Amino acid sequence: MEEKKFNQIGVSFKGSGSYVPDQILTNQKISQKVDTSDEWIKSRTGISERRISSLGDNVTEMGYKAALNAIEKANWDVKSIDLIVLATSTPHDLFGSAPSIQAKLGASNAVAFDLTAACSGFLFALITASQFLKGGGFKRAIVIGADQLSSYVDWNDRRSCILFGDGAGALAIEATNEIDNFIGFDIRTDGERGSFLNLPSKNAINSITNNIDFLSGGFAPIQMNGQEVYKFAVREVPIIIEKLFKKTDYSSDKVDWLVLHQANQRILDSVGDRLKIPREKILSNLEKYGNTSAATIPLVMDEAIRNNRIKQNDIIATSGFGAGLSWGAALIKWG
Repeated sequence: MEEKKFNQIGVSFKGSGSYVPDQILTNQKISQKVDTSDEWIKSRTGISERRISSLGDNVTEMGYKAALNAIEKANWDVKSIDLIVLATSTPHDLFGSAPSIQAKLGASNAVAFDLTAACSGFLFALITASQFLKGGGFKRAIVIGADQLSSYVDWNDRRSCILFGDGAGALAIEATNEIDNFIGFDIRTDGERGSFLNLPSKNAINSITNNIDFLSGGFAPIQMNGQEVYKFAVREVPIIIEKLFKKTDYSSDKVDWLVLHQANQRILDSVGDRLKIPREKILSNLEKYGNTSAATIPLVMDEAIRNNRIKQNDIIATSGFGAGLSWGAALIKWG
Protein backbone atom coordinates (compact mmCIF):
# COMPACT_ATOMS: atom_id res chain seq x y z
CA MET A 1 0.00 0.00 0.00
CA GLU A 2 1.39 3.41 -0.97
CA GLU A 3 2.26 5.62 2.00
CA LYS A 4 0.29 8.86 2.28
CA LYS A 5 2.39 12.03 2.13
CA PHE A 6 0.95 15.49 1.74
CA ASN A 7 2.68 18.76 0.95
CA GLN A 8 1.34 21.12 3.60
CA ILE A 9 2.30 23.83 6.02
CA GLY A 10 -0.89 24.62 7.87
CA VAL A 11 -4.38 23.81 9.06
CA SER A 12 -7.77 25.21 8.08
CA PHE A 13 -11.14 24.83 9.81
CA LYS A 14 -13.91 23.40 7.65
CA GLY A 15 -16.91 22.55 9.81
CA SER A 16 -18.41 22.22 13.27
CA GLY A 17 -21.05 20.09 14.92
CA SER A 18 -22.59 19.37 18.30
CA TYR A 19 -25.12 17.23 20.13
CA VAL A 20 -26.82 17.48 23.51
CA PRO A 21 -29.27 15.03 25.12
CA ASP A 22 -32.98 15.88 25.28
CA GLN A 23 -33.38 15.65 29.07
CA ILE A 24 -33.19 19.10 30.71
CA LEU A 25 -32.33 19.36 34.40
CA THR A 26 -33.22 22.85 35.63
CA ASN A 27 -32.07 24.51 38.83
CA GLN A 28 -35.60 24.21 40.14
CA LYS A 29 -35.52 20.45 39.66
CA ILE A 30 -32.13 20.16 41.39
CA SER A 31 -33.54 22.10 44.34
CA GLN A 32 -36.03 19.25 44.80
CA LYS A 33 -33.06 16.91 45.31
CA VAL A 34 -30.62 18.98 47.39
CA ASP A 35 -30.82 22.09 49.55
CA THR A 36 -30.26 24.83 46.98
CA SER A 37 -32.18 27.28 44.81
CA ASP A 38 -32.20 28.75 41.33
CA GLU A 39 -30.97 32.11 42.64
CA TRP A 40 -28.13 30.49 44.65
CA ILE A 41 -26.87 28.45 41.69
CA LYS A 42 -27.21 31.23 39.11
CA SER A 43 -25.51 33.86 41.23
CA ARG A 44 -22.48 31.62 41.86
CA THR A 45 -22.10 29.82 38.54
CA GLY A 46 -24.27 31.43 35.85
CA ILE A 47 -25.92 28.05 35.18
CA SER A 48 -29.71 27.72 34.81
CA GLU A 49 -29.98 24.21 33.38
CA ARG A 50 -27.96 21.33 32.04
CA ARG A 51 -28.57 18.31 29.77
CA ILE A 52 -28.57 14.79 31.19
CA SER A 53 -28.07 11.67 29.08
CA SER A 54 -31.03 9.35 28.73
CA LEU A 55 -30.58 5.59 29.07
CA GLY A 56 -29.86 5.36 25.33
CA ASP A 57 -27.17 8.05 25.31
CA ASN A 58 -23.46 7.49 25.84
CA VAL A 59 -20.20 9.13 24.77
CA THR A 60 -19.99 7.04 21.60
CA GLU A 61 -23.50 8.03 20.49
CA MET A 62 -23.07 11.69 21.38
CA GLY A 63 -19.62 11.91 19.79
CA TYR A 64 -20.86 10.20 16.64
CA LYS A 65 -23.76 12.65 16.21
CA ALA A 66 -21.55 15.70 16.79
CA ALA A 67 -18.92 14.38 14.35
CA LEU A 68 -21.55 13.63 11.71
CA ASN A 69 -22.83 17.22 11.96
CA ALA A 70 -19.28 18.56 11.49
CA ILE A 71 -18.66 16.28 8.51
CA GLU A 72 -21.89 17.39 6.86
CA LYS A 73 -21.01 21.04 7.47
CA ALA A 74 -17.59 20.47 5.89
CA ASN A 75 -19.23 18.58 2.99
CA TRP A 76 -16.73 15.75 3.29
CA ASP A 77 -16.93 12.15 2.12
CA VAL A 78 -16.37 10.10 5.30
CA LYS A 79 -13.88 7.92 3.42
CA SER A 80 -11.64 10.99 3.01
CA ILE A 81 -11.12 11.33 6.79
CA ASP A 82 -7.66 10.22 7.95
CA LEU A 83 -7.82 10.85 11.70
CA ILE A 84 -10.41 10.90 14.50
CA VAL A 85 -9.37 12.11 17.96
CA LEU A 86 -11.93 11.84 20.76
CA ALA A 87 -11.31 13.89 23.90
CA THR A 88 -13.21 12.32 26.78
CA SER A 89 -12.81 11.34 30.42
CA THR A 90 -15.98 9.25 30.45
CA PRO A 91 -15.67 6.79 27.53
CA HIS A 92 -18.39 4.26 26.83
CA ASP A 93 -15.55 1.73 26.65
CA LEU A 94 -12.46 2.21 28.80
CA PHE A 95 -10.37 0.66 26.02
CA GLY A 96 -11.47 3.55 23.78
CA SER A 97 -14.67 4.92 22.24
CA ALA A 98 -13.14 6.61 19.18
CA PRO A 99 -12.94 3.34 17.19
CA SER A 100 -16.67 2.80 17.72
CA ILE A 101 -17.34 6.31 16.40
CA GLN A 102 -15.13 5.56 13.38
CA ALA A 103 -17.17 2.44 12.67
CA LYS A 104 -20.53 4.22 13.06
CA LEU A 105 -19.40 6.96 10.69
CA GLY A 106 -18.12 4.47 8.15
CA ALA A 107 -14.79 6.32 8.13
CA SER A 108 -12.86 3.15 7.33
CA ASN A 109 -9.69 4.99 6.26
CA ALA A 110 -9.31 6.90 9.53
CA VAL A 111 -7.17 5.97 12.51
CA ALA A 112 -9.10 6.74 15.71
CA PHE A 113 -8.07 7.05 19.34
CA ASP A 114 -9.15 8.59 22.65
CA LEU A 115 -7.31 11.35 24.51
CA THR A 116 -7.96 12.05 28.19
CA ALA A 117 -7.27 15.46 29.69
CA ALA A 118 -10.64 16.22 31.35
CA CYS A 119 -11.78 19.81 30.80
CA SER A 120 -8.61 20.62 28.84
CA GLY A 121 -9.22 17.58 26.64
CA PHE A 122 -10.68 19.19 23.54
CA LEU A 123 -7.96 21.83 23.32
CA PHE A 124 -5.25 19.18 23.80
CA ALA A 125 -6.93 16.99 21.16
CA LEU A 126 -7.18 19.88 18.69
CA ILE A 127 -3.51 20.67 19.15
CA THR A 128 -2.58 16.99 18.80
CA ALA A 129 -4.58 16.56 15.59
CA SER A 130 -3.19 19.77 14.11
CA GLN A 131 0.36 18.54 14.62
CA PHE A 132 -0.46 15.29 12.80
CA LEU A 133 -1.82 17.31 9.89
CA LYS A 134 1.11 19.69 9.79
CA GLY A 135 3.48 16.72 9.91
CA GLY A 136 2.35 15.65 6.46
CA GLY A 137 0.93 12.22 7.22
CA PHE A 138 -2.76 13.12 7.29
CA LYS A 139 -5.03 15.42 5.31
CA ARG A 140 -8.37 15.51 7.15
CA ALA A 141 -9.25 15.07 10.82
CA ILE A 142 -12.30 15.14 13.06
CA VAL A 143 -11.66 16.35 16.62
CA ILE A 144 -14.42 15.49 19.09
CA GLY A 145 -15.02 16.50 22.69
CA ALA A 146 -17.67 14.42 24.48
CA ASP A 147 -18.39 13.70 28.12
CA GLN A 148 -21.14 12.11 30.21
CA LEU A 149 -20.33 13.51 33.63
CA SER A 150 -23.84 12.82 34.95
CA SER A 151 -22.73 9.21 35.45
CA TYR A 152 -19.99 10.28 37.86
CA VAL A 153 -21.65 13.05 39.87
CA ASP A 154 -22.75 12.62 43.48
CA TRP A 155 -26.31 13.89 43.09
CA ASN A 156 -26.51 14.46 46.85
CA ASP A 157 -23.55 16.86 46.89
CA ARG A 158 -24.89 20.33 46.14
CA ARG A 159 -21.37 21.76 45.71
CA SER A 160 -20.71 19.65 42.60
CA CYS A 161 -24.02 18.32 41.26
CA ILE A 162 -25.15 21.80 40.19
CA LEU A 163 -22.20 22.20 37.81
CA PHE A 164 -22.09 19.33 35.38
CA GLY A 165 -23.98 18.21 32.29
CA ASP A 166 -23.56 16.00 29.23
CA GLY A 167 -22.88 16.79 25.58
CA ALA A 168 -20.56 16.61 22.60
CA GLY A 169 -19.00 18.90 20.02
CA ALA A 170 -16.68 18.44 17.05
CA LEU A 171 -14.57 20.33 14.55
CA ALA A 172 -13.50 19.23 11.07
CA ILE A 173 -9.96 20.39 10.27
CA GLU A 174 -7.90 20.02 7.11
CA ALA A 175 -4.25 20.29 6.16
CA THR A 176 -3.43 23.03 3.66
CA ASN A 177 -0.43 24.23 1.71
CA GLU A 178 -1.74 27.79 1.96
CA ILE A 179 -1.78 30.10 4.98
CA ASP A 180 -1.93 28.42 8.41
CA ASN A 181 -5.11 29.26 10.35
CA PHE A 182 -3.80 27.46 13.43
CA ILE A 183 -1.77 30.45 14.54
CA GLY A 184 -0.22 29.14 17.75
CA PHE A 185 -0.68 27.27 21.01
CA ASP A 186 0.74 26.62 24.47
CA ILE A 187 -0.13 23.82 26.93
CA ARG A 188 0.81 23.16 30.55
CA THR A 189 0.36 20.61 33.35
CA ASP A 190 0.93 20.89 37.10
CA GLY A 191 0.42 17.52 38.76
CA GLU A 192 1.34 18.99 42.15
CA ARG A 193 -2.13 20.57 42.19
CA GLY A 194 -3.87 17.54 40.72
CA SER A 195 -5.73 16.75 43.93
CA PHE A 196 -7.98 19.80 43.43
CA LEU A 197 -10.14 17.99 40.86
CA ASN A 198 -10.42 14.23 40.52
CA LEU A 199 -12.55 11.36 39.32
CA PRO A 200 -10.63 8.73 41.36
CA SER A 201 -10.74 4.98 41.18
CA LYS A 202 -12.71 3.18 43.86
CA ASN A 203 -11.70 -0.43 44.16
CA ALA A 204 -13.07 -3.35 46.15
CA ILE A 205 -10.62 -6.00 47.37
CA ASN A 206 -11.38 -9.47 46.08
CA SER A 207 -9.51 -12.78 45.91
CA ILE A 208 -8.70 -14.99 42.96
CA THR A 209 -7.33 -17.78 45.16
CA ASN A 210 -6.51 -18.03 48.84
CA ASN A 211 -3.24 -16.12 48.54
CA ILE A 212 -3.79 -13.88 45.49
CA ASP A 213 -5.90 -10.75 45.92
CA PHE A 214 -6.92 -8.16 43.34
CA LEU A 215 -8.74 -4.83 43.14
CA SER A 216 -11.95 -4.79 41.13
CA GLY A 217 -12.43 -1.77 38.89
CA GLY A 218 -14.70 1.17 39.67
CA PHE A 219 -14.79 4.90 40.24
CA ALA A 220 -15.84 7.24 43.02
CA PRO A 221 -17.90 10.36 42.20
CA ILE A 222 -16.19 13.56 41.04
CA GLN A 223 -14.26 15.28 43.84
CA MET A 224 -13.49 18.97 43.57
CA ASN A 225 -12.01 21.79 45.62
CA GLY A 226 -14.02 24.51 43.92
CA GLN A 227 -12.24 27.44 45.56
CA GLU A 228 -8.78 26.23 44.51
CA VAL A 229 -9.91 25.42 40.96
CA TYR A 230 -11.39 28.90 40.66
CA LYS A 231 -8.19 30.58 41.88
CA PHE A 232 -6.13 28.41 39.52
CA ALA A 233 -8.24 29.29 36.48
CA VAL A 234 -8.45 33.06 36.99
CA ARG A 235 -4.69 33.25 37.57
CA GLU A 236 -3.24 30.83 35.01
CA VAL A 237 -5.55 31.28 32.03
CA PRO A 238 -4.86 35.01 31.46
CA ILE A 239 -1.11 34.38 31.86
CA ILE A 240 -0.96 31.62 29.25
CA ILE A 241 -3.10 33.58 26.77
CA GLU A 242 -0.96 36.71 27.20
CA LYS A 243 2.19 34.63 26.62
CA LEU A 244 0.61 33.22 23.47
CA PHE A 245 -0.21 36.72 22.25
CA LYS A 246 3.43 37.74 22.66
CA LYS A 247 4.69 34.59 20.94
CA THR A 248 2.40 35.10 17.93
CA ASP A 249 2.62 38.91 17.79
CA TYR A 250 -1.09 39.29 18.55
CA SER A 251 -2.94 41.26 21.21
CA SER A 252 -6.37 41.19 22.83
CA ASP A 253 -7.65 44.01 20.63
CA LYS A 254 -7.01 41.87 17.53
CA VAL A 255 -9.23 39.06 18.88
CA ASP A 256 -12.81 38.76 17.66
CA TRP A 257 -13.85 36.08 20.18
CA LEU A 258 -12.66 34.64 23.47
CA VAL A 259 -13.78 31.00 23.78
CA LEU A 260 -13.03 29.51 27.20
CA HIS A 261 -13.91 26.20 28.76
CA GLN A 262 -17.40 26.74 30.14
CA ALA A 263 -16.90 26.08 33.84
CA ASN A 264 -18.28 29.11 35.65
CA GLN A 265 -19.47 32.49 34.39
CA ARG A 266 -17.42 34.27 37.03
CA ILE A 267 -14.28 32.65 35.63
CA LEU A 268 -15.18 33.71 32.09
CA ASP A 269 -15.82 37.30 33.20
CA SER A 270 -12.67 37.49 35.33
CA VAL A 271 -10.40 36.16 32.58
CA GLY A 272 -11.96 38.55 30.06
CA ASP A 273 -11.47 41.49 32.40
CA ARG A 274 -7.80 40.64 33.01
CA LEU A 275 -7.19 40.38 29.28
CA LYS A 276 -9.19 43.59 28.65
CA ILE A 277 -11.52 41.74 26.27
CA PRO A 278 -15.08 43.17 26.28
CA ARG A 279 -17.88 40.96 27.61
CA GLU A 280 -19.64 41.01 24.23
CA LYS A 281 -16.64 39.17 22.75
CA ILE A 282 -16.74 36.35 25.32
CA LEU A 283 -18.82 33.41 24.09
CA SER A 284 -20.86 31.68 26.76
CA ASN A 285 -23.60 29.06 26.73
CA LEU A 286 -23.08 27.47 30.15
CA GLU A 287 -26.41 28.94 31.29
CA LYS A 288 -28.08 26.24 29.14
CA TYR A 289 -25.60 23.37 29.42
CA GLY A 290 -23.38 23.76 32.50
CA ASN A 291 -19.91 22.23 32.48
CA THR A 292 -19.76 19.47 29.85
CA SER A 293 -15.98 19.02 30.29
CA ALA A 294 -14.27 18.25 26.96
CA ALA A 295 -17.44 19.19 25.06
CA THR A 296 -17.73 22.82 26.17
CA ILE A 297 -15.41 24.53 23.67
CA PRO A 298 -16.64 22.83 20.47
CA LEU A 299 -20.24 23.07 21.70
CA VAL A 300 -20.15 26.84 22.21
CA MET A 301 -18.18 27.31 18.97
CA ASP A 302 -20.68 25.29 16.93
CA GLU A 303 -23.60 27.34 18.29
CA ALA A 304 -21.82 30.60 17.46
CA ILE A 305 -20.91 29.41 13.95
CA ARG A 306 -24.44 28.26 13.17
CA ASN A 307 -25.87 31.52 14.56
CA ASN A 308 -23.48 33.48 12.29
CA ARG A 309 -21.66 35.06 15.19
CA ILE A 310 -18.34 33.45 14.34
CA LYS A 311 -17.65 34.32 10.71
CA GLN A 312 -14.98 33.50 8.13
CA ASN A 313 -11.54 34.85 9.12
CA ASP A 314 -12.56 35.72 12.68
CA ILE A 315 -9.68 35.47 15.16
CA ILE A 316 -10.48 33.24 18.15
CA ALA A 317 -8.48 32.96 21.36
CA THR A 318 -9.43 29.78 23.20
CA SER A 319 -8.38 28.14 26.45
CA GLY A 320 -9.17 24.88 28.20
CA PHE A 321 -8.38 24.28 31.85
CA GLY A 322 -9.19 21.76 34.54
CA ALA A 323 -8.18 18.44 36.06
CA GLY A 324 -4.57 17.41 36.02
CA LEU A 325 -4.25 20.27 36.73
CA SER A 326 -3.87 21.07 33.06
CA TRP A 327 -4.44 24.13 30.96
CA GLY A 328 -3.63 25.53 27.56
CA ALA A 329 -4.42 28.15 24.96
CA ALA A 330 -4.67 28.31 21.19
CA LEU A 331 -5.07 31.12 18.71
CA ILE A 332 -6.92 30.29 15.49
CA LYS A 333 -8.51 31.98 12.50
CA TRP A 334 -11.84 30.45 11.56
CA GLY A 335 -11.89 29.11 8.02
